Amino acid sequence: MFYYIQGKFNTDFTLHNNQKGGNMAGTTFSGLQAAPVTEQKKRHGKLSKIFIKDRLFRLFEKELGSPNSIFVKVNDNVINKIADFISGDINRSCSVGIAGETASGKSTVAYDVISKIREFEESHNLSNIITRINIDDYYYDRSEMVKEAGSFAEFAKHYDLDVPEALELELMREHMSRLLKGEDVYLPKYDMSGTAKRYDNFTLVKPSKIIISEGLYALTPKIVDAFDFKLYVDVSVHVQKERFYVRAAERDLGDSTEEVYQNASRKAQIYVHPTAQKADIILSGEANREDYKRFINDLIALICQVHGI
Repeated sequence: MFYYIQGKFNTDFTLHNNQKGGNMAGTTFSGLQAAPVTEQKKRHGKLSKIFIKDRLFRLFEKELGSPNSIFVKVNDNVINKIADFISGDINRSCSVGIAGETASGKSTVAYDVISKIREFEESHNLSNIITRINIDDYYYDRSEMVKEAGSFAEFAKHYDLDVPEALELELMREHMSRLLKGEDVYLPKYDMSGTAKRYDNFTLVKPSKIIISEGLYALTPKIVDAFDFKLYVDVSVHVQKERFYVRAAERDLGDSTEEVYQNASRKAQIYVHPTAQKADIILSGEANREDYKRFINDLIALICQVHGI
């Protein structure tokens, strides 16, 4: 339940949502208490952080209370951290990592965040607000092994793609670090169509205000500390499996589909599920995409208000 402490934020309360259906055990929320609306809005000529926190709290409270919330869990440090970046108290690029099982919807979440921010860029004649790093692009090149096996389906029977060691996460962390330092970086590109080919130094990206990255292992030990905000996307088993089979058909997995799915599920229990404990926010992978876009637009509107855009 919410409770109120006059004149300050409080970080020791818990909210409960009745949303059901995901893989996560429990739907507990924690957050910050809203500041009084009579708080001084401006300090030294700009909107105060108390005002920013108050507006953030109200945005999150409204979404948490909706019947089909995009949120499954929100930790109590999130509003403070977002306010630090919006207010300019932290004056550097912001990094966001999104993890979750295969077919959970993490790539869709990342896509919708990026698309709404780029719409804002275009409408205000801005650039370099957001950069995406796809962790899947850091799979090691195994194209020669696919050729030797005769097909990706045969290759997948004998090579495990569902462990962190299948990716060069150290390189990904190096690229993230360089972008956060303001350096240009050439990113790799992995062919997901079934060749297992990785093209190194493929895409030139420039530093931006936000760097967003998504993948199965975004919150695993080698790279989790690279992110200011850690997100995990939860999804129910039946929805995930339906999505997986659609994707498997696109990748020509053939009769190995069920075997690959079961292996991915087993490995997720070991490598992916535990990382949800490190998440600042757990999102619903089954929420309506329009609800995600609406919430992103609301955040953008607050940023515009704070910075007079």
